[in-house]
Amino acid sequence: MKTILILLLPLVLFSCSDHSNGNNMEEINFTEKEILQELDLAFHQVSMYNHGRIGDIKYNFFLDLEHGYCVSAGSRIHLYADSARWALVFERNGYHNRGFYTNIELNYFGNCIDYPKADGSNSNDITNTSDIILIETSEFQRIENKEGEEMENFELIGKDIQEIKIRDQFVPFNNNHEDYEKVGIEIRKEDNPDHLIGFGDLIRYLHETNSSIIKATENDILKHIPNDIPKLMTIEEFHFESVYEETPPSQQETYKLLAKILITKDTSNWAPIEEPNNSWKNWESGNL
Repeated sequence: MKTILILLLPLVLFSCSDHSNGNNMEEINFTEKEILQELDLAFHQVSMYNHGRIGDIKYNFFLDLEHGYCVSAGSRIHLYADSARWALVFERNGYHNRGFYTNIELNYFGNCIDYPKADGSNSNDITNTSDIILIETSEFQRIENKEGEEMENFELIGKDIQEIKIRDQFVPFNNNHEDYEKVGIEIRKEDNPDHLIGFGDLIRYLHETNSSIIKATENDILKHIPNDIPKLMTIEEFHFESVYEETPPSQQETYKLLAKILITKDTSNWAPIEEPNNSWKNWESGNL
């Protein structure tokens, strides 16, 4: 895992709340270079916020499909812009192994972000990341297998469970391991004689069969950007390069195209040559 670097920069006061929606005749107040620079800094986990107060610690995170403590499932990219404002939001959902919860993680970038307070912070520390809980720890405690040996209980769902609470609704639970295997999910074999479904298996199966229930809503995303900023597009499939390699976003096709779309407002510029690979099946995650 990378060591988080924190850079405290002089505060530059500005507000995006006074801007109205632009049109194609108005001057664009940001550049592709600025967009890519902000993504590069986040890639290196260095913060560059024109937001907050002097002395605030500012955490800057980037999309990571290989997170060792999260069994990743789905991922998307959302783009918003007018002539004065831009926002790019990465979305990832998954199960946090040993954390006993499932969430949506949203990583925000742009010049009009209302950065949330960092989780667990007792000060004014801020972050570019917002977490939305899908399945609470208490729900995993309820559904966890309680029969057999100790390892037969760990992060496995009881065979008699009929439904699982996701956000504010109960969803029918499929405990047929063969259905999971049909979509590429490998059910744990060791210490699992009854082929019970793992907590991480569940979120990946939902992504493959009922993804809308574990995706962020527009209201979720707009919580930290202006409600009147036009949405350009949502990208479900894209080429992703490991954040543990040395290639910054400014040198990757995916992010160059995203910056161009934000500048031009022309979604036809999303015409990547590189094949999409952001499926969880292509990445090792949740192995720590």
